[in-house]
Amino acid sequence: MNENAGKVSLSWVDRFQDWLSIEGSASTRFLVSGALWGLVGTTLGLLAAVEYWAPDLVRGVAQLSFGRIRPTHINVVAFGFISMATVGANFFVIPELCRTKLYSEKTANLLMLAWNAVIVLGIFALTNGYTEGREYAELPWWLDIPLFMALLLYIVIIWGTVLNRQEKQLYVTVWYVAGTTLWFPVVYLIGNKIFFSVTGIGDSIANWFYGHNILGLWFTTNGIGLTYYFLPKITKNPLYSHLLSIVGFSTIAMFYTPTGTHHLLQSPVPEWLKAVAVISSVMLLIPVMSVLVNFFLTMKGKWNMVATNIPLRFFITAMWFYLLTCFTGPFQATRWINWYLHFTHWVVGHAHFALLGTFGFVAWGAIYYVLPRVSGKQWYSRRLATAHYWLTLTGVIIMISALTVAGLYQAAAWEEGQAVYRAGAYVLSPFMAARAFSGLLIVVGQILLFFNMYKTLFGQEGSLDESTEPDVPIGGKA
Repeated sequence: MNENAGKVSLSWVDRFQDWLSIEGSASTRFLVSGALWGLVGTTLGLLAAVEYWAPDLVRGVAQLSFGRIRPTHINVVAFGFISMATVGANFFVIPELCRTKLYSEKTANLLMLAWNAVIVLGIFALTNGYTEGREYAELPWWLDIPLFMALLLYIVIIWGTVLNRQEKQLYVTVWYVAGTTLWFPVVYLIGNKIFFSVTGIGDSIANWFYGHNILGLWFTTNGIGLTYYFLPKITKNPLYSHLLSIVGFSTIAMFYTPTGTHHLLQSPVPEWLKAVAVISSVMLLIPVMSVLVNFFLTMKGKWNMVATNIPLRFFITAMWFYLLTCFTGPFQATRWINWYLHFTHWVVGHAHFALLGTFGFVAWGAIYYVLPRVSGKQWYSRRLATAHYWLTLTGVIIMISALTVAGLYQAAAWEEGQAVYRAGAYVLSPFMAARAFSGLLIVVGQILLFFNMYKTLFGQEGSLDESTEPDVPIGGKA
């Protein structure tokens, strides 16, 4: 009896080992996880938006209160949706560019399981009030440590792949992704104060060093790096300028790192640090313009493909959002304008420009491009993919517009001496209703994406033939 039990146990272990080792499985599972957390995260955002418009909607359930749902929404979207979709895309792109296999499919799948476990525990912790109460760094310390360890494991996988490459030349995407793996763990370590303690104004400086650099040295570098791969690959145009790619890469870390203090211009932070933050924020136009000029000129003669190629449509939309994000950002970081707009809904709208409008769309584009290539199956429905795009785009535009106009109204009202409560609650109610409606559109879009993904992976559609359809990853049913 014990011998049979041992055989069953060994068989289960073997099956699990095989499950971990399937080539391309880590990329697929990260992408599926990202889409799932995108649905969960946007649903939480919809609930938070509705509660902001109707504060008495939920009573007596502390876990569903606005103060707990909002940070949960942010962390699920940031670390669940965008981060996991990006990592899944990187696990496809980096081996492609290095002409080798992923360093360890098994380790990458274990990373996927651990990452999902941290997100689940994070939802439990934040909804039950276990939080550090620091913006974008709300996760409690006992989750910061495993997440930091996951980032170290990610370094091993990416750099192991790069060092085992068969391709001698390192394409710009590899620079961005490999550089990100080294920069961001340091940012996370400092921002979340994992092995040290900072109090008072120093804590605020550390918090915003992290809060801004999670965008600049994680989402931006990953998203821009992936776009450097996908645009030439889909359009079959060569990258416009290798020199511009070098300028963008070499200046982004230089100018992004000290910008976080522009969130603290009205606080007792040292003046020299404020000056450095403002100047660096304006200087960000250098890497931004080098990247956007490179991307838009790479598209020369192929703009018509945006109408027919779904992944390309997401990437180009993301770049237009990036253009708007990075022009309003330096504008907002200057002292007088920062004083005028600070604490208004304008800032929230700007944050959605960057995170959801730019890098959310990069993540969705990556899902649509990579999933058929790692799963070997065509997308189930082009119509569902198109509907997802338009619902999401419409929702994001309505949300950002409502928040931007509401923020300008708040700023003007406060400048005129109107009561904060009146300006913030009564008059802005229609804008908050529009924000909630935009969230509904976005959530419906994510439902369509996840249904399309489910039917693609578990339906009966034929396999994608790369030889005849190399750059049309949306096939299947019309």
